[in-house]
Amino acid sequence: MVTSPDKPAGRGMKMRPTPVKEWALQNNIPVWETGKADDALAERLREDASEVYVVVAFGIILPDNILNIPKYGIVNIHPSLLPKYRGPSPIRSAILNDDKDMGITIMKIDEKMDHGPIITQEKYTPEKWPPNALSVEEHLFARGGSLLADILPKYTEGAIIPTPQDDSKATYCKLFKKEDGHINLTDNPYTNLLKIHAYAQWPGTFFFTEDKKRVKIVSAHLSEDAEKLILDEVIPEGKNKMKYSDFLKVQS
Repeated sequence: MVTSPDKPAGRGMKMRPTPVKEWALQNNIPVWETGKADDALAERLREDASEVYVVVAFGIILPDNILNIPKYGIVNIHPSLLPKYRGPSPIRSAILNDDKDMGITIMKIDEKMDHGPIITQEKYTPEKWPPNALSVEEHLFARGGSLLADILPKYTEGAIIPTPQDDSKATYCKLFKKEDGHINLTDNPYTNLLKIHAYAQWPGTFFFTEDKKRVKIVSAHLSEDAEKLILDEVIPEGKNKMKYSDFLKVQS
């Protein structure tokens, strides 16, 4: 198994392994850590001699000398209905755009980002809209794993022939930054709600008080007439999570 190196995380910024590394170690599976798709990784993969690789959220464009190693290529699980939302943030971008046409794609990787031929796809309609990005992510990757286990034998046996994407319909999404989560509470209530749900956990959403204090938004909903955004819980700068109503009492 190949994964990214340990990274600092949490308030203490302690070094933490990726979830797949933790799982691999618990199951006595050898782990190779790297942040580069270099000759050392290529040589390691050649020694492994597997006929197909699966890549999920590795975050590195793989060169031809790696793509051409396995007999059946490298397969990827991508949480959108490609060619829509190629790039690093398809789920968050779909929610932000109020796009209910969601789903998962299993594709064969080529030299371009999220460009390779499609092995299979499955649509997904959240029960509630807008959904929290984290819940959609959890569902799609869990479903993607099951779907991959089902189709991978058929793919390697030649029963499934990957279909090229229609590049003319391709759309792209960006990697969000912390400042993207800044919300003006006087903006359209529904647009702000989409942001709060799309940016759950990262980059998060926040506003500033009159004295320039940052307040993180934890949860919110719309009024019955959908004309007002109602904040439920917030985390004021330097304080613990609290009800927004309690925050207003402190401010007054």
